Amino acid sequence: MNLAVIGAGPAGLALALLAAARLPQARIHLFDTRPLDRDVSGDARTLALNLGSVRLLERLSAWQPAVAQPIRTVHVSQAPPSPVAGAVHLRAVDLGVPQLGAVLPYGALVAPLQQRWLDVAASEPERLFTRFGTAVNAIRTEPGSVELDSGDAHLAERFDLAVVAEGGVFAEQDRKRLSRDYHQNAWVGSVRLAPPGLQGLAIERFTRNGPLALLPLPDDAQGPRAALVWCRPQAEDDIASLTDAQRLVVIQQQLPDVAGRLTGISALKCFALGLNAETRLLQGRTLRIGNAAQTLHPVAGQGLNLGLRDAQALVDALRDAAEQGQDLDAALARVDRQRAPDRWPMIAATDFLARSFAWRLPGLPGLRGLALAGLEFATPLKTALARRMMFGG
Repeated sequence: MNLAVIGAGPAGLALALLAAARLPQARIHLFDTRPLDRDVSGDARTLALNLGSVRLLERLSAWQPAVAQPIRTVHVSQAPPSPVAGAVHLRAVDLGVPQLGAVLPYGALVAPLQQRWLDVAASEPERLFTRFGTAVNAIRTEPGSVELDSGDAHLAERFDLAVVAEGGVFAEQDRKRLSRDYHQNAWVGSVRLAPPGLQGLAIERFTRNGPLALLPLPDDAQGPRAALVWCRPQAEDDIASLTDAQRLVVIQQQLPDVAGRLTGISALKCFALGLNAETRLLQGRTLRIGNAAQTLHPVAGQGLNLGLRDAQALVDALRDAAEQGQDLDAALARVDRQRAPDRWPMIAATDFLARSFAWRLPGLPGLRGLALAGLEFATPLKTALARRMMFGG
C-alpha cells in the first residue's frame, strides 16, 4: 500500500506512527506545509486529552508526563441565577483509574510526536517519507486510487489512499456537508490561581452566556495556573473592551467556590465557534479524520480525542484487511460505518449544548441544573458517561 497522510498535527502524526508500526508493508508519505525546521515546541495552545488518548500516545512512545497535568476530577455545574445550581463530579478514584485524562500545551504534544516520527522514518528511509514544507494543492479521485498535486512544481503522485488530517479553526474552513455557525466566540488563554490551585480538578461551568472552563496546568515558577476557555455570544461579547482586572472579576463571579481565587490572567485569543462536519469520512480513496472530519464546539473538549480514535480505527482496519487479504475499498467503507456510533452522538451532544445557550427560555437554566443534580446521584449513568468521555463509544 502507498499511503499519503496530509497534515502533521497531532492526529496526522499519530496516524503516521500507528501505520508505520502496524502496516510494515506500507509506504507512508507524511505531508505538511510547515518547514521541518520550524520549532513547534513553544506553541502554548492548550489540549485536553482523555485517558484513551493518553494510553495511545504512551504506546507510540510519544508521551511525556512531566509536561502534562493529570485530570483526576471533573466538576460540572450550573451558575446562578439558576434556582437549581446542580453539580456533577466525575472522579478517577471512583472509576478505578489513575486519571480521567490530561492537559498540556499543543507544542508539548506535537514536538515529541514529530521527533518520534523522524526517528522511525530515519530507521526505514525506503518506506517512510517526511514531506514537510510541501503543500498538497489538489486531491483527485481515480479508479482504485487517488492522485495528489503537491509542491511548488505541482507534481502529480498516485497513492492507494490519502488521509486528510489537517483541519484548522472554524472561521478558516471551507464549509462541509453539516455546518452551523453558533455566533459564539471562545476566548482562550490562561489564569493564575492562589495556592493550592486546582490540583488536578477540571471545571466546566454552564453560565447564561455559554460554558466557562478551567483546565489544570502544571505549576510553573510563579505558582498554580489553569487554561481558560470562555464562551460568549457574539452579539453580547464585550470581552475585548475589558481590562485584565475586569476580566478577572467577571470570570471569578461565574466560577464555583471550588475553583479558588484567581490572581492573574494572560492575553486572550478569540475564536469564532461553529459545527463543521462531514456526513461521511470516506470519499472514494480519500478519508478525513480529526478536525478535517469534524470541528466541534469545545464544550466537551472531545475534538482531538475523536481524531485520535479515527486514526486508530483506520489503522486497525487496514491491518486486518492486509492480514486477511480483504478488499481495500470494503475495509475503508467498514471504517466509515464503524466510526459513526462514536462520532454522531458526540456531534449531536455538543451541537445541542452549544445551541441551548442561545435559548433564553424561562426555566431552562433551572432544568439544566436539575439534570445535573439528578445525574450526580444516578451512579450507573454517571459511570457510563465518564467511560464514554474517557474512551469513546
